[in-house]
Amino acid sequence: MSQGYAGKQYLSWQEITSLVSKLLGQFNPNDFDCILAVTRGGMIPACLVSEATDQRNILTAAVMFYTDVGETIKDPVFLQFPSDSLLYGKRVLIVDDVWDSGKTAVAVRERVRLAGGRPQVAVLHYKPLKSQFPGDGPDYYAAETDAWIVYPWDPAQGWTVPGQEAGQA
Repeated sequence: MSQGYAGKQYLSWQEITSLVSKLLGQFNPNDFDCILAVTRGGMIPACLVSEATDQRNILTAAVMFYTDVGETIKDPVFLQFPSDSLLYGKRVLIVDDVWDSGKTAVAVRERVRLAGGRPQVAVLHYKPLKSQFPGDGPDYYAAETDAWIVYPWDPAQGWTVPGQEAGQA
């Protein structure tokens, strides 16, 4: 375990749906033209938000930053990002699983702004003590923590061996 985290917290699918429900209560879905899911961690929360709000215009930003628990590269790397024409003039809800250092969210938000979009960031978990952007944070978040969160879709939950059910790996 990397230093600076208050242990690991394993979440269930029921806890995820509760967090998404809490997040959904913070904004009006009609205020957004599209959802921008940050891969990989934001894909499932973005899907749940899109299903609950009936938002069908879903874009993805493939961003590489974490290499292991608490380990990152220096700056986020964009592997794939929507073209400016898909973002220009749009109200964009950026969805990710967590705002830890904030580097990924800030980089994605800035790139949407540069494309002429109006971004807002929504995450399941916000870690204000880990954020490298004092005075800045997500527009919407469901919970604060200083733990390393292990989401149900994380391979650490034990489902990574093909053909085996969760817990058998």
